[in-house]
Amino acid sequence: MDIGLRLALAPVLLVQAIRVRANALKLPEADGPRTGKLGAGPALSLLILGDSSAAGVGVEHQDHALAGQLVSLLARDFTVSWQLIAKTGATTGTTLKRLEEISPTPFDVIVTGLGVNDITHAVRFKVWQKQQAALMARLNQLFTPRLIYMSGLPPLGNFPILPQPLRWTLGRQANRFDRALTSSLAALPDTHHVPFDKPLDPTQMAADGFHPGAGIYTLWAKEMASRIISDWPVVSDAR
Repeated sequence: MDIGLRLALAPVLLVQAIRVRANALKLPEADGPRTGKLGAGPALSLLILGDSSAAGVGVEHQDHALAGQLVSLLARDFTVSWQLIAKTGATTGTTLKRLEEISPTPFDVIVTGLGVNDITHAVRFKVWQKQQAALMARLNQLFTPRLIYMSGLPPLGNFPILPQPLRWTLGRQANRFDRALTSSLAALPDTHHVPFDKPLDPTQMAADGFHPGAGIYTLWAKEMASRIISDWPVVSDAR
């Protein structure tokens, strides 16, 4: 984004951001278990890591959030041992700090949902890039996964709760971050960027106009499950 334009808009953007935070409907994280075992078939261990979207904000129960729907889909083919580590407001930086408190545990597959709070908290691009590299190193060190799927940033430029020009500004920054994520993961083996490449239907969003509703969680879970199922035999055969 043009630095001069961003500086010129800064007072307006600050006021809009404060108003959005003050007036936004505060939704809780989804109820339900954050660890469990489900299904029949070959064993598959799954870790879901992220922010409020990974925590299921926007639906009442984990059964309707990413974790519950993804585990249910994978359980058709695998015995899934799963864990959810997610917190509202989490950024890449705070997630790194949280991982410092976690003991090494092997997981076959890791799915992440991070980045929106990095944008809304105005984390500098170069700082975020360094944090992303540190996150990848930490995930591999702690969990020795066979596959990592990093969810792409959603199109903040289409979020109905955000007024203009804040919506335009955050949308451009989200696109920039997401392009960088795609590029940085391209050369990493068994690590995949999963873009938010479907049209955003505002009617499928949560009541706050910011978080996913059950329909978006369904699309997200189906995309992740499809990729994991298609990639898993390849990984198993290769190793």
